[in-house]
Amino acid sequence: MRLGIISALQEEQAGLVEAMRGPSRLIHGKREYFAGHLWEIDAVCVLSRIGKVAAAMTATTLVEKFGVTHILFTGVAGAGDKSVRVGDIVVAESFVQHDMDASPLFPRFEVPLTGLTHFQPDQQMAVRLSGAAHDFLELDLLEAISETERREFRLEQPRVHRGLVASGDQFVNDRERLNAMNDALPGLVAVEMEGAAVAQVCFELGVPFAVLRTISDNANENAAPDFMRFVKSVAAQYAFHITRRMCRDLKDAPLQFSSDSAGT
Repeated sequence: MRLGIISALQEEQAGLVEAMRGPSRLIHGKREYFAGHLWEIDAVCVLSRIGKVAAAMTATTLVEKFGVTHILFTGVAGAGDKSVRVGDIVVAESFVQHDMDASPLFPRFEVPLTGLTHFQPDQQMAVRLSGAAHDFLELDLLEAISETERREFRLEQPRVHRGLVASGDQFVNDRERLNAMNDALPGLVAVEMEGAAVAQVCFELGVPFAVLRTISDNANENAAPDFMRFVKSVAAQYAFHITRRMCRDLKDAPLQFSSDSAGT
């Protein structure tokens, strides 16, 4: 197994390269790839930058050039539903590109010439990732996040959600747009800018993947304030500790190499 770990922003992946044993650095396609061992798991860490094209290129390169067998994407997202709060964790069950619309040639949201609107992560990985997230909230949260930050961002009993994540090349910060997306995409739990692209790449290349998102905002007019502070002081800590738990779990009980990632 070789695990590829992608984040869009440097702050979202803080600490992982430093935790690597014997990392080597390679620049390819204007990106820095760090290969080494994370908690005894062979891994490659890279920043994709923001957006679907950037994420798709990075995921493809990880597979084709670096030979990764599994991909984990970590980062932040906006809440897609009122029940999802800042500081909650989303482990995706499926992905859709909310800005994909080639109608009337193809149905809305369908990726042309695939017949698919939704792409599912590998269920083995998603279940393991969800377990790591639950364990983090139960066992690590109070130590990983300072009392000041928990109070500032109102991190009161964060939860783990499973559900639909919508990706698009827009930072969603409009309540009316979010309401329209909820009407069109039942079960929506989060909105972001990369996951569905990684999902499509992994589906087409037959690579198991999973996506972890920390909810940083409510995807409305108040989405921007303190965004980077949250990413640095909260989301990065979530990603680090959950990835550590995931790697240790994989070391003790490796994943099977058959992928059940699919599309609908």
